[in-house]
Amino acid sequence: MTDTLTGLSTGTWTIDPTHTEVGFVARHLMVSKVRGSFTDVAGTVVVGETLADSTAEVTIKTASVATGTADRDGHLRSGDFFDSENHPDMTFRSTSFDGSTLTGDLTIKGVTKPVSLDVEFGGVATDPWGNEKAAFEASGELDRTQWGLTWNANLEKGGVLVSEKIKLVIDLQLAKRA
Repeated sequence: MTDTLTGLSTGTWTIDPTHTEVGFVARHLMVSKVRGSFTDVAGTVVVGETLADSTAEVTIKTASVATGTADRDGHLRSGDFFDSENHPDMTFRSTSFDGSTLTGDLTIKGVTKPVSLDVEFGGVATDPWGNEKAAFEASGELDRTQWGLTWNANLEKGGVLVSEKIKLVIDLQLAKRA
C-alpha cells in the first residue's frame, strides 16, 4: 500500500467477529447513557494499492442487538426501531477512506444515508498460529431519525426518553485471507 498504514498489506481481510465489537451509546432520560452492541457482524475489507483503491463492506444482523436488558433488546428489535423481522440486516459500504476518515453508505430499514467515521489504525500483528491480523477503532455520531428510527416518548418535565443522536464506537479486528 503506497499511502500507507504501516504493515497493512494489500489483499482481502475479513472481520474477526470474536474480536470485533460494533457498539453504540444513546442518552436515556436526557441524563444517563445506555450502551449496547451488535453481536453478529460480518464483512470484508479489500486493501488496494492505495487508500483510495480500498473498500469495506459490513453486514450487521439487527436481531443481534444486545444492551443487557431483554425487554429493551426486544423493543429495539421491534417495528419501533430496527424491525428485525422485516429488516434483518444493516449494511455499510465504504465510499472513501483517507487514512483517518472512513465515509460510506449506511443502510438501516431500507434507508441509505452517508456517514463518516473517525478511524484510528491500531496496527498489524501475527497471532501465535501464524495468522496476520489488523486492528482499527472507529467512532462517529448519527441522527437515528434519518433512518426512520423515530420512536420516542416525551418526558413530563421536558425532553425525551431516548436521544436522537447516537454515538457509534467500533473496535474492529481483521484477519488476512490466505
